Amino acid sequence: MKNWTVCGLMGAALVTMTALPVVAQEKISAVVIDGYPDRALWVREFTDFFIPEVNRRLAETGNYVMDWQENYGGSIVKPRGVLEGVQLGLGDIGIVTTIFHSSKLPSQGIAAVTPFVSSDARAVAKAVDEIAREFPAMQNEFAAQNQVYLATGVVLDTYQVFTSKEIATPSDLEGFKVAGAGMNLRYLEGIKDAAGVRGGLTDFYNMLQTGLVDAAMLWPEAAATFKISEVGPYMLRADLGAVNSKTVTVNADYWAKLPDEVKGVLQAVSIDYRDHLADIAMEIAAESEATYVASGGTIIEVSDEDRAAWAAAIPNIAQEWASSLNDAGEPGSEMLAAYLAKLEAEGFTGVRDWSQP
Repeated sequence: MKNWTVCGLMGAALVTMTALPVVAQEKISAVVIDGYPDRALWVREFTDFFIPEVNRRLAETGNYVMDWQENYGGSIVKPRGVLEGVQLGLGDIGIVTTIFHSSKLPSQGIAAVTPFVSSDARAVAKAVDEIAREFPAMQNEFAAQNQVYLATGVVLDTYQVFTSKEIATPSDLEGFKVAGAGMNLRYLEGIKDAAGVRGGLTDFYNMLQTGLVDAAMLWPEAAATFKISEVGPYMLRADLGAVNSKTVTVNADYWAKLPDEVKGVLQAVSIDYRDHLADIAMEIAAESEATYVASGGTIIEVSDEDRAAWAAAIPNIAQEWASSLNDAGEPGSEMLAAYLAKLEAEGFTGVRDWSQP
């Protein structure tokens, strides 16, 4: 009979433990790009929410750790260059500002072509993202750009009009040059002789300051962040509506090499990031308006009648959008109807029914 002592047992256990193979934690590099500066809401929250949440979830198993390399503010690409940057592999993950790419990403314009419906970022973000998952068109458009779609983001509660000159109603915008970033320039077709001037959020301050434009369409949080009150001290509260403008994508070649566990975490956190951004957009909307006023801005209320008149005067850009997709073999009309139905189910009915010709 063998006499096992306590020391002997401990020694045997130690030998056994040291003999077991050690599973190394795999480090995965991830280059993140956006052309906007880190003070932009969605960029800041990618750093403060998205990345830590991915890290936390991967730490639960301990199999993988991300080596994040963040590049913002034009260090790799300009704001309009994220789509191409991710396509070419200049970045592994990007926050694409989709309003700059209506020809390559037409399906992403679904909220932009339905103004005056909802000023709730949460409802719009969820509805657009659900459309992207229920209809293949949106994801296919990104696939054609060598990218994998993760989630759509909404960072604005509603577009408003900020002007350098005092006005009282939308009709006072007649003859104005108005800066916009994409499809929202079409809204100006409902204002006599108003001319749209394409620009980006980082350009609007200088465009107003130099007199290149008389007004700009953006949202209160961005107006506060970029000090628009200094050059656009009048805000016409038209409540043009929330619009999806940010989509998180991954380079398809990079994605193909990722472990399934990491893919799953990125997909799940992207949806949480979508909702997180929308929540923040709504939470800070009123605060941002207060900041704008405290900085010298004045808010002019638009009546329901004037909003309805403006909406009615715009060409039916939603039907144009749907018809264009239909002609390309995509279910544009079905997507439009499904999107509006989702918003209606959440309690949002527009001042104009864009589903009707």
